[in-house]
Amino acid sequence: MPELPEVEVVRAGLAPAVVGATVTAVSVFDDRALTRHAAGAADFVERLEGRAFTGASRRGKFLWLPVAGDASALIAHLGMSGQMLLRAPDAPAERHERIRLGIEHPVHGELAVVFADQRTFGSLAVDALVDDGPSRVPTQVMHIARDPLDPFFDDEGFRRALARRSSAVKRVLLDQGVVSGIGNIYADESLWAARIHPETSADRLSTPAVRRLLAEVRTVLQKALAEGGTSFDAQYVNVNGQAGYFAHSLNAYGRGGKLCPRCGGEIRRVSFMNRSSHFCPRCQRRR
Repeated sequence: MPELPEVEVVRAGLAPAVVGATVTAVSVFDDRALTRHAAGAADFVERLEGRAFTGASRRGKFLWLPVAGDASALIAHLGMSGQMLLRAPDAPAERHERIRLGIEHPVHGELAVVFADQRTFGSLAVDALVDDGPSRVPTQVMHIARDPLDPFFDDEGFRRALARRSSAVKRVLLDQGVVSGIGNIYADESLWAARIHPETSADRLSTPAVRRLLAEVRTVLQKALAEGGTSFDAQYVNVNGQAGYFAHSLNAYGRGGKLCPRCGGEIRRVSFMNRSSHFCPRCQRRR
């Protein structure tokens, strides 16, 4: 599933083309791409056509485009394989194309925003915006915690949240109600960088250890952003269809059986929540 860096790369790529653009046409080819829009395709089209986008925002793995003149936004969750692509207005249909928006930008002219999704777990919707402290977010995002790159992220609140939980620290990192945007890849990488075993009980971490972990989470996410995210196959691409290359910088994730680049120990791969954890038993000792 795309994680924070991949979704932020998409948001940043969309922003110059969609902010200030007016939606001229909306085509829904597969209603499964509107599972988050309960009112159906006709309502989805009606609420977007003729409207302009005023911004491009993100929280965790959600991104949204606020709509002018209305307290609503086009919200997207990419699911397992969703893609938001920018194309020429007359570009042929993409493979697995589900929804296409025709837009006209005062500078860039006519473009198409295409939502393609092979596995159909992603969805678009038009959702109401509500106040959430200093920002406004769609109602479907209210239950999602801020992510570590959010300027309003509460570091001390994060430390207190870990201190209240006796479950494994990796499980807490994946809890979107505690901190958003950190999926399996970046949890493994951050814990490796902080020298913390993924099964360490969250409430046993000292304050310096939590601060070190949070600093490494931010470093890993920012590096992944700089490298366009992590792409293991053609499903994870930016708005131009290009893959990220952070996979070449991974130190733990996906490296089971290989040598730890820090200490030379063997990276271990173990089953975890229907997925896998990757860590170095030598320099990420469970205490």
